[in-house]
Amino acid sequence: MTAEEFKMVFHTLPDEPGVYRFIDETDAFLYVGKAKNLKKRVASYFIKNHQQHKTGVMVGHAKRIEFTIVESEQDALLLENTFIKNFQPRYNINLKDDKSYPFICIRKENFPRVFLTRNIERDGSEYFGPYTSVARVRGILDFIKKMYPLRTCNLNLSEKNIEARKFKVCLEYHIGNCKGPCEARQYKEDYDQSIAQIRHILKGNLSEVIQNLKQEMQQYADAYRFEDAEFLRKKLNAMHDYQSKSMVVHPTITNVDVFSLREDEKNAYVNCMRIVNGSIIQARTVEIIKKIEEEKDEMMQYVINELRNQLQSTSKEIIVPFHLEFPDKEIAVTVPSRGDKKKLLELSDKNLYYYLSAKEKERGEYSKQSPALRLLSKLQTDFRLTEMPLHIECFDNSNFQGNYPVASLVVFKNAKPSKKDYRHFNIKTVTGPNDFASMEEIVFRRYKRLLDEAHSLPQLIMIDGGKGQLSAAMNSIEKLGITGKVAVAGIAKRLEEIYFPNDPLPLYIDKRSPSLRLVQQIRDEAHRFAITFHRSKRDKATLRSELLDVRGISNKTAEKLLHHFHSVEKIKSASDEELIGVVGKAKTKTIREYFRTEEPLSIQNDI
Repeated sequence: MTAEEFKMVFHTLPDEPGVYRFIDETDAFLYVGKAKNLKKRVASYFIKNHQQHKTGVMVGHAKRIEFTIVESEQDALLLENTFIKNFQPRYNINLKDDKSYPFICIRKENFPRVFLTRNIERDGSEYFGPYTSVARVRGILDFIKKMYPLRTCNLNLSEKNIEARKFKVCLEYHIGNCKGPCEARQYKEDYDQSIAQIRHILKGNLSEVIQNLKQEMQQYADAYRFEDAEFLRKKLNAMHDYQSKSMVVHPTITNVDVFSLREDEKNAYVNCMRIVNGSIIQARTVEIIKKIEEEKDEMMQYVINELRNQLQSTSKEIIVPFHLEFPDKEIAVTVPSRGDKKKLLELSDKNLYYYLSAKEKERGEYSKQSPALRLLSKLQTDFRLTEMPLHIECFDNSNFQGNYPVASLVVFKNAKPSKKDYRHFNIKTVTGPNDFASMEEIVFRRYKRLLDEAHSLPQLIMIDGGKGQLSAAMNSIEKLGITGKVAVAGIAKRLEEIYFPNDPLPLYIDKRSPSLRLVQQIRDEAHRFAITFHRSKRDKATLRSELLDVRGISNKTAEKLLHHFHSVEKIKSASDEELIGVVGKAKTKTIREYFRTEEPLSIQNDI
């Protein structure tokens, strides 16, 4: 992707955290990156010189840029990690360490323990996270430990064991880190209340906890216990900054597909997020062109089925924004009204919103383009070119039964003829009517000279002719070593077929397409320029040969007359003074006598 092409999509990028993907023409991921601000980060690839050559190569190979919006930088990091592991982009670093991210677990047991873990067990325990920093997890656990003293032992604190007095309090009780539930010194109701507060904190539902902390801090302040009040104030600030919910990796939502829908009069748009083992592994938005008035649920059923097939999804649950009857009765359809699944649906809809915003901005930018750029953008799309063809060159050759072989080159810049760059070619190495060899010669001569003189190459070379002329041109392109550096296409006259190298099947462009009309204009201009040159050369040769039949007229004199009068008819009709001014009195008399004898006799019929 060039800087010029990026300018067209720059305004479609949001100032939001998220993950961006550089994608090549085969739809393979080249690079995945995270960003606090997608617009600024992606723009940096095009507005500064890259110290590493590989970065420039990667950007050059990119065909398009895709992005997914997330809620926070932490989610961006998690989603980036997931995409890299699943798609292994060519230019990303290899993730040798395959460790999982840390979670905070509330164990399902009597007097639950709260601890850090990397392993998720399906035993009914609650897991919160994931977290991108172990240090952060330890800080949260330290905070919880100070606020809510909990047990850390792995004793089986069943009611029966506690009543039987099987356990004794340990050092943690004596230093104030545990209230001794093992000896029934803390009641289960009190312990469970602390767990409920911890659960609120880890879920991000902090309002109630913060309110309690504020009241306690005020009590300390009223009692002049300012150090304790300051400790709580710092913890309050930490809680205001704290967010633990992650919508891109969630251990309790395992394998589901999330779909959101937006539509207008002409089109509908569906975003799909595929979640496997609690992680978003794929995100895609598709556009549907409405043909007739279709029911929303029927349209959604069709798109869901198609996307699941494309993404090879085997999940047994789909999350959608409204109720619908899905044909596969083994698939559970969920329309969430609250909770984590509702937040996932909102995240999908948010990505859909930004997709539509980008489309609107793109249409706005497109409308601001000049008609020429819009036309070239359409030609780039129709011809599947990697670059916009701002500079196009077209070749044609002409001869008459193998005589007077010539060729022409016309140049279009910004979709308009650049006549100062037009060129004529006299064929030098080919004898007889051989269009293929003539095409090979002129293409070689043209680009050999451009390379020798360090001029830039066009983005598109067009050959007036079918597969034969195109193959001949490609022989020269390969000899010059510029294969792949410039696009080459041949256009056959009869059916307006477009041929590309190494592709036996032609491309047919919609006859109403403005890009086809541009191609035809360029082809016709090359043909006109070649025919005009050919006729001029043939006429001059014919005229020169006729003058040489005049005894006493040398080749030099014939050239002089040809240059001045341009045709035999004008020489015949010229006055004596005009002829004398060019060739003198003696040769004027000779020319007059020659053409007088050449005039046909007039026959009169007597009545």
